[in-house]
Order: sequence, then structure tokens, then C-alpha cells
Amino acid sequence: RMNMYLTVLLLLLTLYGVPSTGQKKKETLLSEKVGQLMDWTGRRAVIRMNGEKFRRFVKAPPRNYSVVIMFTALQPQRQCGVCKQADEEYQILANSWRYSTAFTNKVFFATVDFDEGSDVFQMLNMNSAPSFIHFPAKGKPKKSDSYELQVRGFAAEQLARWVGDRTDVQIRVIRPPSYAGPLMLGFLLAVIGGLAYLRRNNLEFLYNKNVWAFSALCFCLIMTSGQMWNHIRGPPYAHKNPTTGQVSYIHGSSQAQFVAETHIVLLFNSAVTMGMVLLHEAATSDMDIGKRKIMCVAGIGLVMLFFSWLLSIFRAKYHGYPYSFLLS
Repeated sequence: RMNMYLTVLLLLLTLYGVPSTGQKKKETLLSEKVGQLMDWTGRRAVIRMNGEKFRRFVKAPPRNYSVVIMFTALQPQRQCGVCKQADEEYQILANSWRYSTAFTNKVFFATVDFDEGSDVFQMLNMNSAPSFIHFPAKGKPKKSDSYELQVRGFAAEQLARWVGDRTDVQIRVIRPPSYAGPLMLGFLLAVIGGLAYLRRNNLEFLYNKNVWAFSALCFCLIMTSGQMWNHIRGPPYAHKNPTTGQVSYIHGSSQAQFVAETHIVLLFNSAVTMGMVLLHEAATSDMDIGKRKIMCVAGIGLVMLFFSWLLSIFRAKYHGYPYSFLLS
């Protein structure tokens, strides 16, 4: 009976009390990996990874931490302007987490550059940059672990919301102070005040209908082109494929847009408006008939050509739209 008790005791110690050699190695390896990541994060909020580091610290088990990785192409020869803009926002997000009082070793931020880890891009079948992927502590990344950059933009606040959804880690974004906006506003107000002071004896221009009409028209064109959406979402200026080098200025989805796209739409809307103004002047002005005919032809040409281009952009974004004008 004593032998039986000893056998049961040894069995219980084996199962619950004394960890196996494999378990010890696993815990030691995990501790080393977390310690190394913490050391790198202490130096830089965003860890730079190549193929070897990615396979060791992200792909290979054990891992009890999440890793958010920005895949980018920052080398000058890649000419990826949006990568630099997205990297600045990503650095702000990572630093906000690194210097937060809630900082833990549950989430790490890293980056993989195409020229330093092209094998990682091939491993993940990635052909565009920048891209953001969350690698959870357990399991493989799901579709929702890939950040919808072209829909949500790359502003640090938007990235923080996405990270919070994927990891339950809430990051309060802290931006470094910027005085450019207040300085520009102060300069603009000073210029306007100076002009008003210089013309204080002749302020008839304030009652000029054409001045106010032009100002209102500019405001409407800016708002209808999508500038406010850009300000809220912070989309990239354009998208460049790092593999082919092809640059896209028009987003292929109706749910998002590029900054360059709003500039193009603003230009086209302005041209259509100018054409309508010319048509109105041709019909109501007192100029000779020859000049009015020229204005009429120019107005019709502007309206037809640029409206056709606007419609083609609409067709490119809303797939299946059946109508076109001049351009198919």
C-alpha cells in the first residue's frame, strides 16, 4: 500500500508539481523573446524587423503577445511618398503606447521594409505598401487583422481604434505640439486686418457681390470635392505598387478616396462651373456677337469634356454604372 501511495504521489508531482523539460524550455524561450522585444522597444518604439526576426519573433512559437506590423517601402528609390506619411503616423501611435502608463508586453509595434524583408512580402503574398497587419498572440491573422488603409486612412487615431478592436488595448494618441496651424491662421488674419486698415477709407469691396459669389463658389467646390473627408479620415495622397511601380490616383472603391482624387475632382468641377459661367455670359452680356459665339463654344466644350471625365471617374468607382458620355 505504501508503494501505491508513493506511485500516486510521484504521478501527481509529474503532472502538476514539476514541469517537464520541454515545458521549461518553452517558458525559457518565451521569456527570452519577450525580454528581447522589451529591450528593443525601450530603444525605439517601432522595432525594425527583417526576415529572420519576423520568423523568430512573429511566426515561430511560443508567443503570448500580439505584434502589429507595418509593411512599407521607405527607401528613396521606391519613391513611396505615402509610406513616409504613414510611417510618421505609425511612429506617433507606437510612441503613444510606449510612453503610456498602461504600457505592457501584450502588444509590440514593428515594421518590415521591402528592401530589408522582401522574403516576408513573398511569404505573405503582399504586393503593395504601406500595409498594416495584426498578428494575434494565438492563431493566425484573420481578415479583420488586416487594416483597411484605403478606407480608414493612416491617421494615428484611426490606427489606435483598430488596434483597440483587435487587442483590447486602448491607446491614447499623444501628438507632439504643432504651431504651424495657429501661426498660419494668425498670419492670415494679420494680412486681412492690414489690408482692411490700408483701405479703411474705401471698403466698398466688402459690398461687391462678385467677390462674395466667388468666395462662396470656391467654398462649395472645396467641400463637394471631398476635402472634409480627407481632413477627417487622413487618406494617402496616392497609392504606389512597390512591385510594379504603378501609381493610382483614383481609388477603385466607392467607399474610399485618395487626396489626389479630390484635387482632380475639384479641378473638373471648377472647369464645368467655368463653362456654365461662360454660357451665362454669352447669353446675357452686351458684347459683340463674335465674342459671344466664342464664349458659347468654349463653355459648351468645357462642360461636355470635363463632365464626361467626371462621369468616367464615377463609373470607375461605382462598378456596373451603365451610363457614360463621350468617354466609355
